[in-house]
Parts: sequence; structure tokens; C-alpha cells
Amino acid sequence: MAGRLRIKLVRSPIGRARDQKDTVRRLGLRKLGKVVEHEDNPCIRGMVNKVRHLVMVGEVEEEQE
Repeated sequence: MAGRLRIKLVRSPIGRARDQKDTVRRLGLRKLGKVVEHEDNPCIRGMVNKVRHLVMVGEVEEEQE
């Protein structure tokens, strides 16, 4: 696992369990459609897995110079 992950909030955490709301917030997602980038590591992967029904995830392509 190397690189970065691009995470987008596509479903609202309203009506979900408190721990799922907290996980979305800790990922830095506050509004629907918001996109954040994080380093790809086991901690972030675990957080994404917990709220996989609320987010879309993709890997960021590294630019070659």
C-alpha cells in the first residue's frame, strides 16, 4: 500500500450510528460531495471500510515528470 486515497462522501450520515458519523467527520468529510485525500495506510483503510456504504474511494494517480 503506497500512495494516496481520494475519498468522496456520497450518502448522508444522518440516521446512522454515532460511531459512523464520527468516522465520517474524522476523515474530514463534512458535506455531501466533499472530496478529501489521505495517505493510504491501514488506519485510513479501516475507517473507509467502516463507512464504505457512505463513501466512494479511488486511488490518486501520481504525476510523472
